[in-house]
This record gives sequence, C-alpha cells and structure tokens, in this order.
Amino acid sequence: MPEAKAVNKFFSDIAPSYDLANRVMSSGIDVGWRRYLARRVSASHPVDLLDLATGSGDVAFTLARKVKSAQHILATDFCQPMLEQAMQKQSTRRGAERVSFQQADCLNLPMDDNSFDVVTIAFGLRNLEDRARGLAEILRVLRPGGRLLVLEFTQPDRWIRGFYYWYLKHIIPRISGKLTGHEDAYEYLGSSIEAFPEKAKLAAELEAAGFTDIRMKGLTFSIAAVHEGSKPVT
Repeated sequence: MPEAKAVNKFFSDIAPSYDLANRVMSSGIDVGWRRYLARRVSASHPVDLLDLATGSGDVAFTLARKVKSAQHILATDFCQPMLEQAMQKQSTRRGAERVSFQQADCLNLPMDDNSFDVVTIAFGLRNLEDRARGLAEILRVLRPGGRLLVLEFTQPDRWIRGFYYWYLKHIIPRISGKLTGHEDAYEYLGSSIEAFPEKAKLAAELEAAGFTDIRMKGLTFSIAAVHEGSKPVT
C-alpha cells in the first residue's frame, strides 16, 4: 500500500492543476460517475454526510446539489493544498453553503462515534496506507444503519484491460505531466490503480471490516466502480 508522506507530496504538487488534468485524462466521464454516486447517496435520505479524501471538492459539491435531504456535508482531506483548491471553488458552487471543510487523516478521524448517516470516499481508498484501518474508522463514525459508498478505480473488463493499462502507463503521465509539471505523480496514479483489488476482492474487504448489505456496480467497462456497505444496526 502507498506511503502516506509520498501521497501527500504528490497531491500537494499537482493541486493547482488537478482539476484540469482530471478533465483531460477522463474526457469528462468522471462527472457522470460522481452523479451516479450522488444518486445512490440520495437513496438513503441522509441528513449528515462525511466526504473523505475530498480533494478539490467535486464530490462534496455534487452531493450538495443532488442530495436534497442533506443538511450538512463535512468534506475532509489530509492534503491541505487540495483543500485550499476546494475552498476557492466553494463560492461558485450551487448549494455549497451546506459544505464545510476540515483537514483530517482517514486513518485517525477526529469525529465522534456514530456521527454520520453516510460516508463517501471517491478515488481515495486506494491511497490509504492501511485500508483496513481506514475502513474501521469509517465504520466507527457511521451511525448504526448508516451507509458507506466508495467510488474508486478498479480492474476494467478484460477486453479493454491491455489498452487501458498501456494508456495509464504511457499516455496519462505524459499528458498530465505537461499540464501539471509533475509526471511522476501520474506514474504513481497508474501503478496504484493496477495494484488495487478487483471489485469482488474489495467487497470482501468491506465484509471483513464489518460492513453488511454490500453491493457493487462497475462503471464504464468497470474502469471505476461504486461499492456500498452498511454499518450493522446491532
């Protein structure tokens, strides 16, 4: 698993150009992924939401627009430069007055037990130095019956896998490196995706962490996937 200090440095380096690089390398497909995540969150009618590894805030802002039941969305990240990018965008995002930001480490969350109806983490779970510990912290801060939703890259369908990994290793670092000036950060991106568990194995990790009612859905040839799990009521 990745080393936390290295991950923090990667994201600190690319923070100013992060959004532009994302749009270019995903061709905007990530917008649809976030909207699907928000629809799944909305189905739980949550009041208090926690968005972990919020990065530049796009998931939190999408939740603010799409999840009408939400009264408060707390968005956290352990990389302060990424949070600063999110806060700079806040005044231009509809519904964002319900979003607040806080620097926090997913492995040691500064929140009370049983505090949130839903926790989301998008493209951040694979960056945790200790996934089992991170999942344990999420379970702790969820209320009984609360829901975790994970949007993350996964292993794509086999027919596209060869081309996809070639694209990740040889094209993404060059394009995004020119946009951000940090090609090494996007070399890390490709290696972290290739090393991440496939959908069924991640579902097994959620079950081992104590989540129940686990569901998973691949998106765009399973380039990404949404996993869901609930905290047991008793």
